[in-house]
Amino acid sequence: MPTVLRAGPYRFFFYAGDRDEPAHVHVEREDKVAKFWLDPVRLQDSGGFPRSELNRAQRLVQLHQQRLLEAWHEYFGY
Repeated sequence: MPTVLRAGPYRFFFYAGDRDEPAHVHVEREDKVAKFWLDPVRLQDSGGFPRSELNRAQRLVQLHQQRLLEAWHEYFGY
């Protein structure tokens, strides 16, 4: 599970088994893990986060979208 970004209390990462899905990132804080598709950026699974935190996490994904996509392609070799 490579961590590709840390921002505030959030860790952004992939699972090694994610290879067969469209590009996405998991966002973790404490015991909650949300999932966002990267192109276009949109929420796939809220992971128990309240709406206000999902909005914050989505803004961070949008802000770092290019970096996250590059990390995805580098990790999975696309």
